[in-house]
Amino acid sequence: MMLFGKISQQFCGLKKLPRSRDSRYFWGWLNAVFNKVDHERIRDVGPDRAASEWLLRCGAVVRYHGQERWQKDYNHLPTGPLDKYKIQAIDATDSCIMSIGFDHMEGLQHVEKIRLCKCHYIEDDCLERLSQLENLQKSMLEMEIISCGNVTDKGIIALHHLRNLKYLFLSDLPGIKEKEKIVQAFKTSLPSLELKLDLK
Repeated sequence: MMLFGKISQQFCGLKKLPRSRDSRYFWGWLNAVFNKVDHERIRDVGPDRAASEWLLRCGAVVRYHGQERWQKDYNHLPTGPLDKYKIQAIDATDSCIMSIGFDHMEGLQHVEKIRLCKCHYIEDDCLERLSQLENLQKSMLEMEIISCGNVTDKGIIALHHLRNLKYLFLSDLPGIKEKEKIVQAFKTSLPSLELKLDLK
């Protein structure tokens, strides 16, 4: 397990290097491997541990309920009772998370904040999937989506299903074409939402 953690961290670092066309298929395949859902693993260790492994394997970090520090090292994930460490916040900056991995989030019940920044594999279907998860519809309070070039109006508007969302920050999203439509959609569906836009 420790060796895998070190290898995955090295690969996540390498994926940020300039890529030629010939290497794109390899990186797509490798990132798909990191995102693959193992339902037996979720059953064996619980949704929070399995999701932590997925997120850290892909270069994201997590913070657990009742803790201030972020968990960054795959090889030092906490051990102990399976129900002790509940994910409260996710920072996926520069990570390779993608839609096929989002089933890891299905059992998470305590996630209040998600930050997606420079996530090249995040697309509308990721946001749609996230907004359909019943547990996240109840728990999510804050979300930031920054510099995710494949996100469009469709994916952002889907977030209105997160009915308890209090804060949404959108920045540097060239795929968004109708800002006013988004503003109006959230005013209607989530009138208490604080929506901050930094869009051209």
